[in-house]
Amino acid sequence: MDRKREIEKRVESNVEYYVKKIVKVIAMVILAGALFFLANYMLMRLWNWLMPDLFGLATITFWQALGILVMAKIIFGFGGGGGKSKGGSHQRRKHRSNHKCSSLRRDFDEWKHYDQFWKEEGEEAFKAYVAKIKNENHENN
Repeated sequence: MDRKREIEKRVESNVEYYVKKIVKVIAMVILAGALFFLANYMLMRLWNWLMPDLFGLATITFWQALGILVMAKIIFGFGGGGGKSKGGSHQRRKHRSNHKCSSLRRDFDEWKHYDQFWKEEGEEAFKAYVAKIKNENHENN
């Protein structure tokens, strides 16, 4: 008898576990569907609010907004980024791109002195350069 009750308890706990899982999956599917339709409704409302006034376009229905949303997802992608990268290739690429730009960054850091240089020497140096060019052109002619 004890063995039978133990088996019944185990089966009952398994059934309870799977019922909870199924209820959670159904709730997630319903929530995902509701969020999808809410996003589609928001797209329709935004389109009907902005596009006729800004660009003179016609208003759209819910199903047309769904078509626009699906078409945009096909054209622009489904946002598959943000996951874990395999083998650390993302980290290597990030390190390589940072390493490539280090000389450019160093050169860019020197530009913070540009305004001060122009105030002190730049205008005079520019005028001297223009005079030199004019003299060279005058001598060549």
